[in-house]
Amino acid sequence: MTKLSPASFIGVSGNGIISFGSGQPDMPPPKEVFEVLKTFREFKYGMVKGQLDLRTALAKQYPNADPEQFVITNGASEAIDLVLRAIHDNGGKRILLPRPYYYSYPHNVRLAGMEPVYTDLVKGKIDIGDFRHKVKGCAAVLINSPSNPTGTVQEIETLKEIERITQELNIIVISDEVYKDIIYTRENYLIQGPHVVTVNSFSKTFAMCGYRIGYLWTTDAELVKRIVEMKSHTSMNTCILGQAMALAATQSDPRYISEQRKVWKERRDMIVSGLRALGLELWEPEGAFYVLPKIPVKDVERFHKELYEKHKVITYLGEWFGAPGRLRFSYALDTDKILEGMKRLKKCMEEFEE
Repeated sequence: MTKLSPASFIGVSGNGIISFGSGQPDMPPPKEVFEVLKTFREFKYGMVKGQLDLRTALAKQYPNADPEQFVITNGASEAIDLVLRAIHDNGGKRILLPRPYYYSYPHNVRLAGMEPVYTDLVKGKIDIGDFRHKVKGCAAVLINSPSNPTGTVQEIETLKEIERITQELNIIVISDEVYKDIIYTRENYLIQGPHVVTVNSFSKTFAMCGYRIGYLWTTDAELVKRIVEMKSHTSMNTCILGQAMALAATQSDPRYISEQRKVWKERRDMIVSGLRALGLELWEPEGAFYVLPKIPVKDVERFHKELYEKHKVITYLGEWFGAPGRLRFSYALDTDKILEGMKRLKKCMEEFEE
């Protein structure tokens, strides 16, 4: 059987396909973003650290932040890669990852020359006892809340305990907060401290995935210095047009975010209802736009393949996220497609033969 991977589905559409695959918002960015295209005429190199106006705007969003504490990157992915490689250069060997994890994390860690260590989530939540045990001897921990792929949000008490433990042990926290504006249950809790690196992006909040504008923020000036030095020899500056559009997004009507969140919540309720009607066990998403149901068949990989090849429904295999026996559904698609996708999933479940 031909092995499928996330790369098999990225950008795949048309021909009657319904994709619950890629986590890409299907709604447009704020209108202010498009206005930039009318007058933008810059073509020269930008600052490796990122344009000062964008860093200044971002600094206003974080407590006691300074523009010099930010680095603008090619999406959150480059931010994570640069932080990991900077940690490795400083003698880091092991990185703790909650599992299920975003599928790139273990690869990011290994490509940076380090070893991933795992703490398994319990009902989508961090087990602080296991975390406390596993984090010892690690250079850093990578937290993603709200989570891709689970959609769960870590409890504030847990995040505060992680702050305390990691600061006491002098362990870096890389907090991937790309879904911080898409939480249905409470306001986002910002992990803070001199040992914390916050990673964010304009991809999810502002539907700007293809522009590849992310950033990192940390009060660790030496870490920023190492990261900028590394970036100057790799990607150099991040696209200055994308940065100008990101700046415009920061100046857009704040109702854009709240209105988008309402849409995500409606879709969340619809897909959760549809999956539960099929008898599937899942953790109810509290944020982001993913759900990770358990599939009641022995060969989930073959089921996943048949769902795509026979029923034209794209999902992501839970195994890619460290969650065998499950499929990840992104509900970043309109409600008509969600309903049709649930019908096709039901048909596949009825027809699938072990």
